[in-house]
Amino acid sequence: MASIVLYCQPGARITRVAGLHDGKPKIQLHAPPVDGAANDALVTFIAQRCGVPRSRVRIVHGHTSRLKCVEIEGLDEEAVRAALSAPSSPR
Repeated sequence: MASIVLYCQPGARITRVAGLHDGKPKIQLHAPPVDGAANDALVTFIAQRCGVPRSRVRIVHGHTSRLKCVEIEGLDEEAVRAALSAPSSPR
C-alpha cells in the first residue's frame, strides 16, 4: 500500500497535477472546498491517474487541510509518484 502526502488547491479552473509545492505533488482541483466536494474529487482523480478503483484510495489525514495524506491500496509509492508525474490532461 502506498502512502503519499499531497498539496491540494481546491477551486481551480481545472483538475490537474500542477508540479510540486514544497517537494510534494500539487493537485489543483476544480471542485470547491465545500461539503467534502474537493476531497471526493481528489479521491476520484487519484484513482483515475493510478488506474485503480475509487474504493482503493482514501484520505488518511488532512480532510480539512490543503496538505493531505492519501493511501492507495495495491500500488507502491514509486508507481503512485510515476502516475502523478505523467502529463496531466485537463478534467
